Amino acid sequence: MKKLVFALTALSLLAGSAPSLASPCKDKQGKFVKCPEKPKVCRNAKGHFAPCPTAPKLCRNAQGHFAKCK
Repeated sequence: MKKLVFALTALSLLAGSAPSLASPCKDKQGKFVKCPEKPKVCRNAKGHFAPCPTAPKLCRNAQGHFAKCK
């Protein structure tokens, strides 16, 4: 019985906090806006924090085929 009460209490707390987690960012006027993306955190082989590698840019030519980016 205690487990059921505990599970229902935890579920109600999670369900009640979902709307507040949906969009916590506001602009200067107080309106909700899309939050900026968090920067990725990468680690090197030794486990230390390091800058994340950037993905290669994909370019296309006039025919829509992949080409070298300029």
